[in-house]
Amino acid sequence: MTPTAQFNRAICVQRGYLIEDVKTLDDVLEYLESWPQERRGLAYETLYKACREAAAGRFPVSAVAENFRRFLKKADMLAETHPIRAFTN
Repeated sequence: MTPTAQFNRAICVQRGYLIEDVKTLDDVLEYLESWPQERRGLAYETLYKACREAAAGRFPVSAVAENFRRFLKKADMLAETHPIRAFTN
């Protein structure tokens, strides 16, 4: 596999009180590997296959990022983040 492709922007995953940034295709694959067996279904399998295809250069990385966002949203684990504004006097 070639060096991992980076996303245009990080995807924030909410795990309890922690928020984890997912920035690369490898990050998504690592996340999916840790997904509980009992929660794996068609959406999981489709996303996992898309990751493998993207790693081989046969599927757009941007599409994996968007599908990963949808996957997290469905699982209620997508953290909505907002830019931090600088405090000015």
